[in-house]
Amino acid sequence: MSTPAVTPVPPTPGTVPRARPLPARAQRQLSLYTELSRQVRDAGLLDRRPWSYAARVAALAAGFAGATTLLLTLGRSWTQLAVAVVFAVLLTQTAFLSHDAAHRQIFGLGRRNEWASRLLGNLVVGLSYGWWTRKHSRHHANPNKIDADEDIGRGVLVWQPEDAARRTGLAAWLTARQGWLFFPMLTLEGINLHVGAARTVLGREPLPHRAVEAALLTLRLLGWPVLLLVVLGPGLGLAFLGVQLAVFGVYLGASFAPNHKGMPLVPKDSRIDFLSRQVLTSRNVRGGRWVDWLMGGLNLQVEHHLFPSMPSGSLRRARPMVRAYCAEHGVPYTEAGLRESYGIVVAHLNRVGLGDRDPFACPLVVAHRTG
Repeated sequence: MSTPAVTPVPPTPGTVPRARPLPARAQRQLSLYTELSRQVRDAGLLDRRPWSYAARVAALAAGFAGATTLLLTLGRSWTQLAVAVVFAVLLTQTAFLSHDAAHRQIFGLGRRNEWASRLLGNLVVGLSYGWWTRKHSRHHANPNKIDADEDIGRGVLVWQPEDAARRTGLAAWLTARQGWLFFPMLTLEGINLHVGAARTVLGREPLPHRAVEAALLTLRLLGWPVLLLVVLGPGLGLAFLGVQLAVFGVYLGASFAPNHKGMPLVPKDSRIDFLSRQVLTSRNVRGGRWVDWLMGGLNLQVEHHLFPSMPSGSLRRARPMVRAYCAEHGVPYTEAGLRESYGIVVAHLNRVGLGDRDPFACPLVVAHRTG
């Protein structure tokens, strides 16, 4: 988690470099986040919750054991497609757990978190830990910022009006209707994530423990389909894999999309303090504990972005504190119901696909723009 940097002053011979004081406004903005952090820390909300995570791991292990038993005992019956849905849910919940470990929410030591996330992500889910942390770290540093956040970069879906304007032919036709095609496209997201993981370990960019990631991914991405084909045969095995991948893609994508999509985009020449940047570009999804479980804590996105290392089980306790603090200091805090959030995402995609520039028209973002 980063805070605004202090501008260094070039040293003169024989002197120790000194930091130039931050402008008064920047000091006030920094102190706002510092004070909120103190309140959260004093409330014990950043403390590790090992027993809570142990219970989650035990529940997932029991779930995988039960689903595997059904896979091996039901035989070549089309009832197995229901088992495929169960596996998709379990894999998505494991991805949530890997996400928490990558943010150092589980253990006190970073190395333990790193290996837990690597094993869960690569071996169980089939995602590259190295790819995820690199991409996700950039997102947390600059959420919804043009040319900085890969989550709104160019891809099959277009999140920026300028990108939509460049498309022609069939791509332009699809882009104009991308909001309505959003959920159908998510059925392919599981395959996309597996391909991205494979490209990462086979690529040339630096990747710590590349050999380990490659071995774990190979075992997962080849071993799982082979097991299905041996147990269920070619036809049912491929159907099982297709259902599992489709449900996994929709579930995971639908858990991440409501949190930032449809919130203001930040122009690349803007400079906004940490507290405002994280709150203005994030949206919470209202609901009780069942929504926390369903979305792995990602529904409390404002609190997660302000305190990435906070255990996901503590985010709900932090919510009233953060919400009251934002209201006190005039920082808009956004929440919406789950159905409403999906409506916002679909409407945003359709507006962008038709070339509407409204995503940039946020007075608060414009007010913070430099120059």
